[in-house]
Amino acid sequence: MNIILDLLALLFIISYSYLESLLKFFIPRRRKSVAGEIVLITGAGHGIGRLTAYEFAKRKSRLVLWDINKQGVEETAGECRKLGATVHAYKVDCSNREEIYSSVTQVKKEVGDISILVNNAGAIYPAKLLSTKDEEISKTFEVNILGHFWITKALLPSMMKRDYGHIVTVASVCGHGVIPYLIPYCSSKFAAVGFHRALTVELEALGKTGIKTSCLCPVFVNTGVTKNPSTRLWPVLETDEVVRSLIDGILTNKKMIFVPSYLNISLLLEK
Repeated sequence: MNIILDLLALLFIISYSYLESLLKFFIPRRRKSVAGEIVLITGAGHGIGRLTAYEFAKRKSRLVLWDINKQGVEETAGECRKLGATVHAYKVDCSNREEIYSSVTQVKKEVGDISILVNNAGAIYPAKLLSTKDEEISKTFEVNILGHFWITKALLPSMMKRDYGHIVTVASVCGHGVIPYLIPYCSSKFAAVGFHRALTVELEALGKTGIKTSCLCPVFVNTGVTKNPSTRLWPVLETDEVVRSLIDGILTNKKMIFVPSYLNISLLLEK
């Protein structure tokens, strides 16, 4: 009996998802303007962070760019300035809590209150668990999830005071399903997805519905961090494709952004 009820529930969810997608295709969501918004992007020195900065620059946002690589973040800032954006670039280690807090204080003094946060900085060390160094495991969690806590805690009070803002968590499909040789990475991304979901529910419980949340969950992305990325399970995406989906999700206040979008159905079927 329980199996029949589960199957009926699954059929309803799938039908609802297809109907929702069909309606959105013909009636697209209204897009918000981000012109003039102060946007903080971590890991902005390359990959998803860099291209995301370009997209916000095109939309006349004011940018605050963080990266541990000073040269990389300065290069991103230079290109954004060419697009007409006001940019402030900082060298910040997103695994260091004290450095995060001091950098947030500096940003508030020099730029102002952040209205859109893109927690994008990430670390990955592909290897078998027994071949992974202890410090690599620690670094993965410090960057991929603990950094999200420290940055969000530092920026959230001003957002809550105004009941306005948007917090973006860059996670991965590995936060929903696992693969071998990436145990620390998958575990940290499961935590990132949980962070997004719990934060979303808590903000709603507190009545802060003006603060939006989004979580990006792509399959493997060719950002240059991992050499020759490949998988039998999913396609390898190019960075620009992922960023287009991310920006579209932010502008339409989409809570969960899967790339490719059909991953949503695949995960429902797996459950």
